[in-house]
Order: sequence, then structure tokens, then C-alpha cells
Amino acid sequence: MEKEINKVLIIDDDEDVLFAAKMLLKKHVKEVLIEKDPRKIPFLLNQGSYDVILLDMNFSQDTTSGKEGMYWLEQIKERDPKAVVILITAFGDVETAVNALKKGATDFVLKPWQNEKLVATIHAAAQLKNSYNQVSRLEQEKQQLEESIDAPFKSIIGESKALQNVFTIIDKVAATDANVLILGENGTGKELIARALHKKSTRKDHSFVSVDMGALTDSLFESELFGHKKGAFTDAKIDRAGRFEIADKGTIFLDEIGNLSAPLQAKLLNVLQSRTVTRLGSNEAIPFDTRLICATNEDINARVNDGDFRQDLLYRINTVEIHLPSLRERIEDIPLLADHFLGIYAKKYKKGDMKISQNALRLLQKYQWPGNIRELQHAIERSLIMADHSTLEADDFFFLSKGGNPNSQQATVIDDSFNLEDVERQTIQKAIQIHGGNISKAAEELGLTRASLYRRLSKYDLQ
Repeated sequence: MEKEINKVLIIDDDEDVLFAAKMLLKKHVKEVLIEKDPRKIPFLLNQGSYDVILLDMNFSQDTTSGKEGMYWLEQIKERDPKAVVILITAFGDVETAVNALKKGATDFVLKPWQNEKLVATIHAAAQLKNSYNQVSRLEQEKQQLEESIDAPFKSIIGESKALQNVFTIIDKVAATDANVLILGENGTGKELIARALHKKSTRKDHSFVSVDMGALTDSLFESELFGHKKGAFTDAKIDRAGRFEIADKGTIFLDEIGNLSAPLQAKLLNVLQSRTVTRLGSNEAIPFDTRLICATNEDINARVNDGDFRQDLLYRINTVEIHLPSLRERIEDIPLLADHFLGIYAKKYKKGDMKISQNALRLLQKYQWPGNIRELQHAIERSLIMADHSTLEADDFFFLSKGGNPNSQQATVIDDSFNLEDVERQTIQKAIQIHGGNISKAAEELGLTRASLYRRLSKYDLQ
């Protein structure tokens, strides 16, 4: 018969009790740990979690009052409020045991115990622990699902051939568990594509967990992705599951993975290879079953060639690559996107029925959109807020025009050239001009790393 209980910890200073309990329970429990010295309880709790803890009420320092047992019960519950503790007590200590129940113990058994009753009590306690775990996970999944529902502009808008090619790949890949790497500039909608893959997958009824890797500091990386135990660091006041645990049976989306430092790349690779995570402050490896989708705006292959990104990690994350087109590669979609955002913001700002003129659309289709869809979205919002009429005209997008303020930090409309290299060269030149030659600020404006911008400067002989 398969053992349903994973791990039980028994703490009693009587070796005969420990031996008898272990021999009885090993038929029903996958792992039974025994310990004579209650002072090792904090260490044992840091080593992992337990389905059930059996705790003696009296130890050698205090053999009758039960105060030692009460003290260690409080210590256990302080470190793990959801710990399931069964007290082992003599008949005369029943009143003390009842008081212990009020302080968080789950149940108690009397010495000498009846084997069948002890096993039944532990099974019931293990089911309670399992329900605690399920509630905790559901609460975190609920939070992730609410964040997903609240994510703005969930629909993917567009009919261009470039976007249709992306849809074709999604249809082929979504139902598999293949790892996917989405490549594209900032603002092209990489997260929307990742969500589309999840919604069309067999994991759609479970969590989609999005992580902005670029926003994670080295110190937060392990805590956020792998979780932590209470007390693992100063602000770790409760046990917390990491993003991989929360995404179990679902999908995890690691955005801007190209920003990871070499040490963090190594840690992530180890987790992906072992398919387990270990929470900070614990030695227990927790398995996960998660579909991995990553994204970056970097030239990731160039990063590998430069030695900035591990090739073995790239092999692990890009079973399938999806190249997301920039907005200037799908200008026929601009009217659809503009109308979509116009409807959203007209409703948000109570502007009534708003339209956009053909002249304005032609202007928008000539603009190079270095910020892609995100920049178009902000341009529509800004123009609608400032407009005094129900139809947006080209003049309402003055901040995109050649006559705009040269210090406005907005790229200009380029000449009627759609050669991508010309577009990129002019965009880079303009960004550097706007920021007075400051490479760091220009790179940030363009959504690039300094290294990536330097490579492009060399490519276009702009240094």
C-alpha cells in the first residue's frame, strides 16, 4: 500500500518510546525522524517541514508538570504557526494536554497508546496539515490569478502577416510543455504572448506566474523564486513559497531573463535541471512541475558569444523561440491598436465616442515607435486627455512631430524610409543627442543594456 504521509518527527527522551513509535509508523509513513533532545527542535524545523510532529509533554528536566512540553509547543508554533503537533502524555496529564490544545496543539495521545488509535490520530493530523498546505497554496494562486485578471489590455490586437506568423507558432507550441523563449524589443507585448501560450495550454486552469527578472536584486532572487523559511533573514517573518512553487502545475514567465548576472544564471540553471527548489533557510528540496516561458529584449546569442550569458542555460530555456515583431514591422496594425486604446481611454476618462482622423493615422504609421506598442498606448492616452474635440487629429500628436521640442526626450518621425537599419541608426542617434552623449541614459531610453548599445554603435560606426 502506498504511504500517504511523507514525514513525521517524534521528540521524546525515552528511547523505548522512540523505537516503538518508529517501528509502528514506518509502515504508514515514508520518513520517520526521531530525536531525544528537545533543544534540537529549532534546528530540525529549519531542515524542512513535517506532516505531523509528536511531542512528549515531559522531559528529563521536568518529568511531571508538562511545562517543558508547553514551552516547546510554543517554540514550534512560533516558528511554524501551521505546524500540526500531537502531544504524548501520561494519563494524569490530561488536563495539561487539554490546555495545550488551546495553545495550538492538534491532539494528544496517552501512554501507553493503542497502536490503531495512534495511527488513526496521525492520519487525521496529516490530512489537517495537507489542508493547511492546500489553503496556503490556493491563497497564493488566487493572488496570482487576480493579478493576471487585472493585467491591462489582455487581448492581442493585430492582423499583420508578421503577427499571424507568431499566432501560428503559438498554436503549434501551446499544447506541449516545451520551454519557450520570446525575443522582442521593449513594449512589443512579450507578456501577452506568454499569457496566450498559457491560455491555450493544458495548464490553463492553474496559475500563470509572471516574474520581472530585471527588477530582482541579487539578494531577493532566491527568496522570490525559491521561497524562504521563517527566520531565514531579517524580514522573513513567515514561511513563504517561491514563484516556482506557486506556479506548480501551471506556467512561470521569466521576463527580461537576459538581465541575470552570472551567479544567478548558475542558480537558475541548477533549479531547471533538478526540477526542485530549496527555500532559503531550509535543506529540503521541493519538486515542481512548471512550464517555463522566458523573454528578453537582448540579442541573447550575441550575449552568449560575448560570454555574458551561459550557453547551457540558453539551451535549457529556448526549446522553441518566438521572435516578436516590432511595431514598425507591423504598421498595418497601428489603426487597429490605436482604435483599441482609444476605446479604453475614452471610457476611462469619460470622453464619449472618440475617433482618430486618417491624417493622424498616417502620421502614426510614419513614426518609428522605439517604445513600440507601449509607446503607442501612452501616446493615445496623452492625446485623448489633452484633446478638446471628439476626433484626434495629427496636431494632437505634436510631441511626435519633427517640430516638437528637441529636448522632449521623444524620438522624431523619420523620413519615409522603412529600412530597419536606417530606422535603428536614426533612433540611436536621436537618443544619444537627446541625452547629451550619456550612454547609460540613452541605453535606458532605448530599452537596451549599455553593452548592447555599444555593439550597435560599433555596427553603425557611430562611436
